[in-house]
Amino acid sequence: MKMTPTEILEDPFLNKGTAFTDAERREFGLIGLLPPRVQTMENQLDRVYAQYQAKSTMLDKRLYLMNLFNENRILFYKLFSQHVVEFMPVVYDPTISETIENYSELFLSSQYAAFLSIDDPDDMATTLKNVAGDRDIQLVVVTDGEGILGIGDWGVQGVDISVGKLMVYTAAAGIDPHKVLPVVLDTGTNNESLLNDPLYLGNHHKRVEGDKYYQFVDQFVTTAESLFPNMYLHFEDFGRNNAAKILQKYQRQYVTFNDDIQGTGIITLAGILGALNISKQKLTDQTYLTFGAGSAGAGIAKRIFDEMVEQGLSADEARKHFYMVDKQGLLFDDMTDLTPEQRPFARQRSEFTNADELTNLAAVVNAIHPTILVGTSTQPGTFTEDIVRDMADHTERPIIFPLSNPTKLAEASADDLIKWTDGRGLIATGIPAHDVDYNGITYKIGQANNALVYPGLGLGTIAASAKVLNDTMISKAAHSLGGIVNVNEPGAAVLPPIEKLNVFSETVAEAVAQSAVDQGLNEKPIDDVKAAVLDTKWTPEYTKLNLDD
Repeated sequence: MKMTPTEILEDPFLNKGTAFTDAERREFGLIGLLPPRVQTMENQLDRVYAQYQAKSTMLDKRLYLMNLFNENRILFYKLFSQHVVEFMPVVYDPTISETIENYSELFLSSQYAAFLSIDDPDDMATTLKNVAGDRDIQLVVVTDGEGILGIGDWGVQGVDISVGKLMVYTAAAGIDPHKVLPVVLDTGTNNESLLNDPLYLGNHHKRVEGDKYYQFVDQFVTTAESLFPNMYLHFEDFGRNNAAKILQKYQRQYVTFNDDIQGTGIITLAGILGALNISKQKLTDQTYLTFGAGSAGAGIAKRIFDEMVEQGLSADEARKHFYMVDKQGLLFDDMTDLTPEQRPFARQRSEFTNADELTNLAAVVNAIHPTILVGTSTQPGTFTEDIVRDMADHTERPIIFPLSNPTKLAEASADDLIKWTDGRGLIATGIPAHDVDYNGITYKIGQANNALVYPGLGLGTIAASAKVLNDTMISKAAHSLGGIVNVNEPGAAVLPPIEKLNVFSETVAEAVAQSAVDQGLNEKPIDDVKAAVLDTKWTPEYTKLNLDD
């Protein structure tokens, strides 16, 4: 069916705005619907960036960019690619938290997302077909909104996280935005403020749990797989009790990835490898302590554990290097409320003469003298000066990663950690951090931002037409990033900078794709991995509009 001129202008994948040529305006009936002056993309970029800069708050800036995204995908991504460092905290974390919390009040557009309700499971296939249309969907980001960015259960409003994640995939790694699909599984919410809000756009009932919930997730996975057979399925911000179970059920059958469990683990491992490259130490000599033992904390520990085994330790030997602290203190194997992911790292009380006293982080740090401390607790300020100085007194180069975000939930600031370790700390944060000047040295702070790894991981997996995404591919991704540190520069960061995100995404993609090919996991023949990655990438440039395609 022929599109009307208005439909063309309202389609963000087709709309060029003032950049439609005279010939295109005549061919598609756009004469008079736009100002007569034909602009180049460069003209448009100057205009929209100036408009962006005129916005006074981070929220206003994000709303402006989202409006541009809704109107013109190509222009949005071209602008994003030119201002990656500036836009990342606006388009994604931390500003996205504010739009998620106010999604229903701010709602203007569905942004081509699929809203799947557990109350209407029979509509699932129809919904996915309606949203996808004739597009070849290759990447799906799905959430159920239960564990959003450290701010908890935001129900259907969590769809913003799926949209935002896909933006980063495209901006960082060139994933074609025509081939992506954001999805939210609306299974209800336990957030009373939403249930009592007449403007809330999701299901107004408590979260459905148990068998009915898992059946709904299974229906989604199998339906999506049948409709999109080349799909890379990314799970995002599922609840603590469900995330690992869902990943484990599908990861050997389909191409699946959970950013909270695997992505955070990869980038943390990469940061630790970078830190050890600087300190000239071995991973297998480290004592690892995680503060916060939810899906992220446990997922990170599992990734570091797997790497220790890969480097020659037996599983039993590797476990001796790990300690987990959660709200009840150090996790012991006699505790009845341990999750399956926590249990392998729980310790025996007989290992300690003061086991009953190990109920807080300070006591555990004092007892075990960790060399690596990772925070995923969302408990602000809990890496105190006393705790950090105690740790630094027992290791020459303490590795400390306060990863909780947004900013208000961080366990410590980079400035304090550098000062409290007398400049010896090897620091990465979960939020953007400024350089720290201390005793004449400028310390660059690596951001353990999953965006450094998951876009390239997806690009490489898709480019290789991999049958699965396995641990070997994930390990290659971490090593490809961990090796990019300047070990001879005083104050060097343990991770590469976000401003080179595009370059490092290709680095990760090539490592992942090569691993898939080396393992024989590619479904299509690949002679040149680098060429396959480049051929898969999309670039935000206007091309001749052809509605007959």
